Amino acid sequence: MSRQIPYMESWLKPLQIEPVRLRLLAEQLSRTYKDLAFHSSDQFLATPITRLPTGAELGEYLAIDFGGSNVRIAFVNLLGSKQHTQSQEPWSSPRGDTYDEMVEKNHERSWPIEDHLKVENAEDLFAWVGGCLAEVVTAHFLHASHVPEEIPLGITFSFPMIQSTLTEAILMPMGKGFTITNHSGLGAMILAGYDIHTKVSSDNSGHVRRRGLPRIKITAIANDAVATLVSLAYSTSSLAHSKTVLGLILGTGCNAAVSMETNRLGPSKWAVKSEGLDSSHVVVNTEWTISGAAGPLHNMKLITSWDQALDNASTKPGFQPFEQMTAGNYLGEIVRLVVLDWFTNECHYVEACLPSALLRHNAISTTLLSQTVATTDDPEGLAMVLNGRHGPGGEETRRWTTEIASALIEVERIVSRRSAALVAAAIVGLLLSTGDLLFERHDAFENVDASPPPQELLVAYCGGLICQYRGYREQMQEFLDSLVADLGKYPRIVLREASEGGVIGAAVLSATMLDSMDTLRATGV
Repeated sequence: MSRQIPYMESWLKPLQIEPVRLRLLAEQLSRTYKDLAFHSSDQFLATPITRLPTGAELGEYLAIDFGGSNVRIAFVNLLGSKQHTQSQEPWSSPRGDTYDEMVEKNHERSWPIEDHLKVENAEDLFAWVGGCLAEVVTAHFLHASHVPEEIPLGITFSFPMIQSTLTEAILMPMGKGFTITNHSGLGAMILAGYDIHTKVSSDNSGHVRRRGLPRIKITAIANDAVATLVSLAYSTSSLAHSKTVLGLILGTGCNAAVSMETNRLGPSKWAVKSEGLDSSHVVVNTEWTISGAAGPLHNMKLITSWDQALDNASTKPGFQPFEQMTAGNYLGEIVRLVVLDWFTNECHYVEACLPSALLRHNAISTTLLSQTVATTDDPEGLAMVLNGRHGPGGEETRRWTTEIASALIEVERIVSRRSAALVAAAIVGLLLSTGDLLFERHDAFENVDASPPPQELLVAYCGGLICQYRGYREQMQEFLDSLVADLGKYPRIVLREASEGGVIGAAVLSATMLDSMDTLRATGV
């Protein structure tokens, strides 16, 4: 393989993005995002959230994080910030309050979403979700001396939806392997599912009574990216020289949320009913992986034949090209397609001589890449591990060889690096579209009368790919630093983990919603 590596590197050129092209991509994405914010009906969806948390939110809330692979539920107790008035020295890289100091979680449970639930009807899926909720609520109040009649529920939902208020949402086509296309109200579906598990027959007469469980009142619904943004903003609100600007989800799927000035949104998006008092800004769920944002990818010929092959085999071809190039649900399959193409079409291997895992759809998982391939530079050792894990197929000719393992290592490096580069360009493009970044090289901050800009723009991130994939976050930070280098020292984009963003963000939004309602009542509105 060593004699072929230089040729292979050249052959893999379509997967590599030079710095100049990456910056051009960020600029083109910025223009695309501006247009989508103004005109798109299924991207850059305005939420009813018009302000980020202050860090003073308090109380206990039931929270559910409905993700692409798992459902996580917990009771979250918000304790508030201890550093609400703290100031920081410039460039001191403050961390703010930690989740451990500001949040307590009780009776937290997580369930994997089985494949059959993803393809059944919506009623069955949400009946299962309702059962999960009932389990946690039962455990929480099992030994309680008092059970309230009603408890607040915050919902984080990792799929596209349309919202007119913070407590209502209409389902859209879900993606991520889900075939459900029901357009019902999300809150109503969850309440109906929970209600199934709170009623029991009291006797043979057929009369139905409730179990000793409280009713649920939905107080907030948000996309996972929005919840991640809100959760980090909650713990960093006291930092004087940092600003939390973006929530990033990068795990099974990929999405981002950002706070935008309302005048950057088209009039058709102004119908969202604000639950707050300030309407100059609104948090936007970008859904930036949907095909409407794919123009720059096509224009710059960044979508390769391997990406196209993966898309053609998907359940919804053409729906999310950016996600298929970046997210954890797809990287393993891209690597498999590339390695298979290399050996069958360039090295002229017959398929019968290749490991069976290279021939089966989705047999190379992103988890395998992260935990096994990305952690080694030793092809011989990797081949031994893969033969032990996947087996040689009963034939010596189908074993993982050092040559095949070496190609796997090479392709994994390039595919994961491309993913990190593309997401970094999208982050910069998005912050350019919101005005948080400027690409002009001249000093835009010479006006001494203007308020000093933040020195750090914080990107809250959550998801298995960015949190667990070896070296991924570090590569993305390098790409971000390179992309904004021409801006001078103001500002730096800093990736900051918000690993519990789904459940914590849902709870914080519930608290924010209830605080806003109290304020409105107090002012007589």
